[in-house]
Amino acid sequence: MKALIQRVKSAHVAVDGRIIGSINEGILAYIGIGKDDGEAQMHRLVDKILTYRIFENTTDADKLGKMDRSLVEVGGGLLLVSQFTLMAHTDKGRRPDFAPCMPPAQAAVLFEQLVAYAKSCHNPVATGQFGADMQVVAHNDGPINFLLTV
Repeated sequence: MKALIQRVKSAHVAVDGRIIGSINEGILAYIGIGKDDGEAQMHRLVDKILTYRIFENTTDADKLGKMDRSLVEVGGGLLLVSQFTLMAHTDKGRRPDFAPCMPPAQAAVLFEQLVAYAKSCHNPVATGQFGADMQVVAHNDGPINFLLTV
């Protein structure tokens, strides 16, 4: 399981021209689910996203400007978007190999569990629509991007 996380000033996701999820300052997380992933990986990934220290310290004079605060600490929003292409093998040729991806029906269930777990741990949490053609708009902050794997 992977997550491409972006620190954002704001972000939203739309389907068919209608905004279905949005956040202000926080993290936009694209989630890739592999065929061997399960509940344990999902819990570890959410916990890592929530506690990964990518926000600048604005209060401690000794650490001013350093990235040492997590999403939980700053009370930011979390926008979760399913993104199967993160799991593709891209090391050979000019076409991605999607064999490592979990089949869509299984991945949809695990993604919904991931969203439910994130909501039980943090607020606010917004999401896209699994399997839909989504338009994602982000006002990146930094830009700060990290690829997390578990």
